[in-house]
Amino acid sequence: MARPVIGIICNHYLINDEYPVHAGGTMNSDAISAVSGCIPMIVPSDPDFVTVNDLMDACDGFLLTGGRPNVHPEEYGEDATEAHGDFDRARDAIALPLVRACVERGQPFLGICRGFQEVNVAMGGSLHPEIRDLPGRMNHRMPPDGTLEEKFENRHTVSFTDGGVFHRLMGAQEVVTNTLHGQGIKQAGARVVVDGVAPDGTPEAIFIKDAPGFTLAVQWHPEYQAAQDPVSRPLFAAFGRAAQAWADGRRLTPAQVA
Repeated sequence: MARPVIGIICNHYLINDEYPVHAGGTMNSDAISAVSGCIPMIVPSDPDFVTVNDLMDACDGFLLTGGRPNVHPEEYGEDATEAHGDFDRARDAIALPLVRACVERGQPFLGICRGFQEVNVAMGGSLHPEIRDLPGRMNHRMPPDGTLEEKFENRHTVSFTDGGVFHRLMGAQEVVTNTLHGQGIKQAGARVVVDGVAPDGTPEAIFIKDAPGFTLAVQWHPEYQAAQDPVSRPLFAAFGRAAQAWADGRRLTPAQVA
């Protein structure tokens, strides 16, 4: 049986600050291949190269990855400031309509970090430019120093809604995750259900209410050592089951794969 194809929505990047590429971390591809059981396909996230319809015809599901560029605040009706950081407008132009199309069609996606924020903005929500500047919030950003292992180490708990989608999927109401983000949900978009939060109240896990397909997104980075991590593994495995169902002509909601 052919493996489902997962389009990995990646970022613009400059090698040596001069050679432009579309880049996605190899740990994303590893998680999709080893845990989801799917074929990872890097997507040039630019409307000059692909359309949403092209991608939906070519892929069985989508991984909306993290990345340094943020969603441009114009997408949620605000002006850009220095606190909003760098942007990738070409990715905005692909990822946001792609999320909406997948929600309507029932085609599965999994959002990670920036991808989590894209899902919220695509559904009409807004973002805080810098979580750590809010009263009572912790610093969720990546530690500036240390090894890769130290930067991706688990740093806080995430508490899920009792009996909710993530609780059933993980088999636990509280898990421990890494945290490597500056921005976060300010106002949840239409039908966006916040199903998990950090100790400081920052939204960490969402899905789309009444969507006909798999629409999960998380603010942390589950792709890191996904095959070994007890939180990451069930998330990517469930995503793989949803993608296989789509490839077989069926649709599975998060509740059905949990």
